Formats: sequence, structure tokens, C-alpha cells
Amino acid sequence: MNKIARGLAVAVTAAASVVALSGAAQARPAAGDWNGCPYGAVCIWGQDRNPYLDPHPTNVYWSYGAHNLSNQYGDHYVFNNQYGGASMSLCTGYNGAGCHLALLEQEIGSFNLTPYNSVTLNR
Repeated sequence: MNKIARGLAVAVTAAASVVALSGAAQARPAAGDWNGCPYGAVCIWGQDRNPYLDPHPTNVYWSYGAHNLSNQYGDHYVFNNQYGGASMSLCTGYNGAGCHLALLEQEIGSFNLTPYNSVTLNR
């Protein structure tokens, strides 16, 4: 029985080591998700959707830089769930042209996205 317990302990330790090593390349903080928006991301909810009542964002952006919007008209909630001082901007042009700062980290706002064609995630 002792051999089985020791063998199981070795297997669990080895598995934990593999998970820890493989997760390091794509490590994201585990805490801080908010109403369907993962910690570290910028999220947009569907037109006239309230994230407090419908925790399912339609757009989730992870990487810094410009992201073009498609078919985003009318009022939408946008939440900047990034950390480390990262902000997000709304841009009237595609590929991040004509931007203005919209939200600092951990801020939420409601915006009419009709005039905007892209968003940027800023370091």
C-alpha cells in the first residue's frame, strides 16, 4: 500500500510540474474576471446589452495594438479589464487611426460605436 501511495504522490508531483512549466508561456492572472470579461482583456457587449444582466461579451480583445470593429453600431458597454496601467482607445479610422483615449484600466463605459472603426489596447 505504501508503494502505491508513493507512486501516486510522484505522479501528481510530476503532473503539477508539467502543468506549471507549460502554463508559464501563456500565464494570465487567474483572478479578476468580471461579468464574462477575462482579466487582462478588453470586452465589448452587444448593442443595448447590459453586462450586469448579460455576462456574455460579444468581442474580447487580448493583444496590444489595433483591432478593427465590424458591424458595431449604437450603444455598447466596453470594459477595460487590463492591468499594469494599460488603457484602451476608440478610433474613427481602421487599424488604429484617429484614436482618442476612452478607458483606463479597470474602467467601464457605454459608447455609441457607430462612428468608430477600430479599438486599440495600449501599454
